[in-house]
Amino acid sequence: MNVGRSTLGFAAGVLLVVLAAIGYMLSPPAFDPPPLAASPEFRNLPAQPASETRPVATTTPIRTEHVKVAARNETLTATIRSPTTPGRHPAMVFVQGSGSGSGSEFTTQSEWLAKAGIVTLSYDKRTVGYNFRQRDFSLLADDALRMLHTLLQRPDVDPAKAGLWGVSEGGWVVPIAAASSDVAYVVLVSSPNVSPLRQVAWALNEQLQRLHAPSGVRDLLTRAMGGVGFDFLRHDGVPALQGMKQPVLALYGTTDPSIPFVESTETLTSALHTAGNPDYTIRFLAGADHAMRMTGGPFVPDYLPTLANWIRDLPRTAKPSVPIAGATPVQRFEASDVPAAPWYGGATILWLTICLAAVGYVAAPVTEMVVRIRGRDTRLQAPVEPAADIWPAVRRRLRRMAWTGLGGFAAVLAFITLIVLFSVNQAGAWPAVQAGWLVVRLLAVVMLLQEVAAAAAVLSGLRDGWEPTRWQKSVLIGVLGGTGLLLLTAAYYGLYAFPW
Repeated sequence: MNVGRSTLGFAAGVLLVVLAAIGYMLSPPAFDPPPLAASPEFRNLPAQPASETRPVATTTPIRTEHVKVAARNETLTATIRSPTTPGRHPAMVFVQGSGSGSGSEFTTQSEWLAKAGIVTLSYDKRTVGYNFRQRDFSLLADDALRMLHTLLQRPDVDPAKAGLWGVSEGGWVVPIAAASSDVAYVVLVSSPNVSPLRQVAWALNEQLQRLHAPSGVRDLLTRAMGGVGFDFLRHDGVPALQGMKQPVLALYGTTDPSIPFVESTETLTSALHTAGNPDYTIRFLAGADHAMRMTGGPFVPDYLPTLANWIRDLPRTAKPSVPIAGATPVQRFEASDVPAAPWYGGATILWLTICLAAVGYVAAPVTEMVVRIRGRDTRLQAPVEPAADIWPAVRRRLRRMAWTGLGGFAAVLAFITLIVLFSVNQAGAWPAVQAGWLVVRLLAVVMLLQEVAAAAAVLSGLRDGWEPTRWQKSVLIGVLGGTGLLLLTAAYYGLYAFPW
């Protein structure tokens, strides 16, 4: 008994609607951050005082030293650059952002500041106790303090002007270290000041808005983020900000796509007011990106002079006449939390599903190999005609299903990687994002159609008298069941949602 194409098409259509409904019912609340209503003070900021950006002489000869600093569970390599002029000088430690980085990324500004009369230290980030899934900001803060203590032991460093500089993730690290009285000042560059999850979600939303990505792309990515169980993503940095008693310089770029800079500033000022600390200077630099550069190139002209003049002129610069100044920042959306995934949307269930599907797919070739080794070819085990010819056709369908399932999973990973890459370079991004999303959804639909067609072929064979062997049953259960799990997973992540 053969099933007609119209019947298969109808069955596939019904299953598509069912999966779309399942995805809608099982999905967590939608992530849709509202527009930000910024406070009036951010709508027209005063210009940055000219004295802060005055030219800085960078002609002082410098020396470079490489040292080893003992930290918890490992030894870190640091590079110190210092002016050769006599006397004590201001000093600063660079604290890195996210990722495993090298202190060499600070070479340009380290040398510039040293030539301006400021001792600098940059160091390679730890590798023990820091990875993609786990990071302890308190441990990183301890590393930063050990580096600062290394500088404080030097006779050419002025302890009253020795502080910490932190960028991005360093904005959660440096305030923790600032609880130490040894930290004379704090510099925060592109500091989020909201939780890591809210910062990443805000950056993702901004990224997808600029890429003109379909709404389903955001649903896919935010549902994946909501299922991630990394504790550090929920880190609350406000208590550490409220503990800062030192002068604070915070710098933000108006073209930074990664930081909700208006809310970050509001969080910082509120925390400092709670701490009773009026000594803060917040500057928005026009055209600066996340690293204070112009689209990844050279530093914006005012960044290094602002930094050097503020540090060298402490304590006079600790309490500026204008606390917040510079180019007017525009933040379109609030930094909102990603809704937490239900238990069935967590990372554990996701990987369990993928593993079960993979086991099911592997069952087919392994079963065939075992049968051949034992001398029992499954193609010859159906003596009743016409059922004897059913298994080869079914097996071909199952193989195609397995390859499609693997291809769909690889396509989703490649698509997410594509989005990440476009956060750095968006040349030609819109067509690529649209095409990538189309490929992902088409593979999901092909997987659905193959499931329906294979199930229909099996049912037809059973009705015609086919009696599958135990080995064939194992293959059918593995591949059909594995694909069924992937279909449910795809439904949860919105790959069958309407509109298309």
